[in-house]
Amino acid sequence: MSTRRRSGALGRLWGLGTGRFGLIVVAVVVLSAAVSLVWTPFPPLQTDIAAAWTSPSWPHLLGTDALGHDILSMLMAGARTTVLVAVGAGLIATVIGMALAVLGALTARWLRESVAVFVDILIAFPVLIIAMMLAAIWGGSLWVVVWSVGIGFGVSIARVARPELRRVLHADFVLAGRASGLTSGQNLRRHLIPNVMPVFIVQLSWGMAVAILAEAGLSFLGLGAPVTQPSWGQLLQQLQQYLAVHPLSVLWPGLAILFAVLGLNLLGDALREATDPTLAPRGGSARRARMHQPEVVS
Repeated sequence: MSTRRRSGALGRLWGLGTGRFGLIVVAVVVLSAAVSLVWTPFPPLQTDIAAAWTSPSWPHLLGTDALGHDILSMLMAGARTTVLVAVGAGLIATVIGMALAVLGALTARWLRESVAVFVDILIAFPVLIIAMMLAAIWGGSLWVVVWSVGIGFGVSIARVARPELRRVLHADFVLAGRASGLTSGQNLRRHLIPNVMPVFIVQLSWGMAVAILAEAGLSFLGLGAPVTQPSWGQLLQQLQQYLAVHPLSVLWPGLAILFAVLGLNLLGDALREATDPTLAPRGGSARRARMHQPEVVS
């Protein structure tokens, strides 16, 4: 992909309101996680009973909880857990999803049908139920969440990407490329992957968002992150006990989870629109897009 094409996709992404919002939210979460590695206003797990339930003020911008933990510091440290779970589940889902999609679309018929049956069986089990079962068996662990969500959404990605690969595989421009001497690898790189990527991006962003929700839900139930590793779900579970008397404190982890999930979903949708080769660019580049029509699905 050329530099001009990449910059064009980034420009279209930033030009979309949902793209800007998603980029900003994801950047804030990632930046908070990175900064928390070297600095937080207070040590996240430091208790100070004398400062319990401090209202938002200059030393404690978001206040403190029942043990005097600084809520802002806990949120910043919890962002590390959020990024770890989202990225880990996303990488696992990518590898599993694309491998199953390629096996289910570009191999011999008996193998394609076997993969299709295997995917249909696995997708019948809800991701969160699998995560809860594994967490109950092996105990609370982030890796249980990461692997269960990664495998579950890898199967979902495969189920969506496989028919797209099959559809593009029989498109006229792919057949023409094959007739002109393109190898299977070149066809995969030039035609198949660019046309499947928008669908893949949406599924991947959805899977990463669900990974965040799964970690928050399991940590809320005591089956996710250990108590020594701050997370937004764990903080929400601790603060909800005092919802009636300190409702503002519960607001912060809830908003953090909400915006992280919303930002990922909107960013994924905007990336699909910005990178989809079937969507012609606006303005003067529309004519150039039509000139390259053989490379995309008409």
